[in-house]
Amino acid sequence: MGAQKEEMSFLNHLEIFRWHLIRSALAILFFAIIAFIFKEVVFDIILLGPQKPDFPTYKVLCSISSFLGLDDALCMSVSPFSLQNISMSGQFSTHIMTSVFAGFVVAFPYVFWEFWRFISPALYDAETKIARGVVFFSSVLFLFGVLFGYYVIAPLSVNFLGSYQVSSTVANQISLTSFISTVTTVSLANGVIFELPILVYFLTKIGLLTPEFMRMYRKHAMVVTLILSAIITPPDITSQILVAFPLMILYELSIKISARVIKNQENKKYDFKSK
Repeated sequence: MGAQKEEMSFLNHLEIFRWHLIRSALAILFFAIIAFIFKEVVFDIILLGPQKPDFPTYKVLCSISSFLGLDDALCMSVSPFSLQNISMSGQFSTHIMTSVFAGFVVAFPYVFWEFWRFISPALYDAETKIARGVVFFSSVLFLFGVLFGYYVIAPLSVNFLGSYQVSSTVANQISLTSFISTVTTVSLANGVIFELPILVYFLTKIGLLTPEFMRMYRKHAMVVTLILSAIITPPDITSQILVAFPLMILYELSIKISARVIKNQENKKYDFKSK
């Protein structure tokens, strides 16, 4: 009888989790449909923006170049390549996949909130009170990561890889799928990476991570950071440093968060013993 009760309890949790997934999927689908309808904004203004010389990042780089007396060394006057579609269903399938990507990015706060609603009943009342803070900060970090990837890493990747030539006789004609994949993957990857402090918070909460451990392996973490930045950026040192720098800051911030969690847990134990 007890085994059956445990099995029913597990099935009930599975059913609840299923509805959280369904609501999350519906939210992503809702925003994906909106993105699909407004394709001019999604493609012409947002996703294809890094290809255009008047993109904000290129304007800033051009201003820096002028300020440093480098003339037009960092300016992008014309697009280094042209886009083309080489598949019959290429543009349509790209439209659909991009819409789903946009739907996920916009719906991320709600999706994370649904995930938190599922795990929060297993937490203590005091821990549940910080639910709003976790959802808020995770959403902000994800947004900052996506914007950092879109405005910093994606333009550098597009400009470097799009203008790179093994020979002047070989013209760069990039497929639409390849270009969109580069922009979306870089942006989403940075959004996920910026969630590091949230991940550290939860790992510390359940006792799998300590600030001492993170300080001990700080040098190893820096090496991993450089490797990771090399993977998600074009093969030039400037882009790698631009990615590695905020990752190192996030790592140091995560150490402080881990230390704060440990301190709060110790204070609770002390208060409990005092009573």
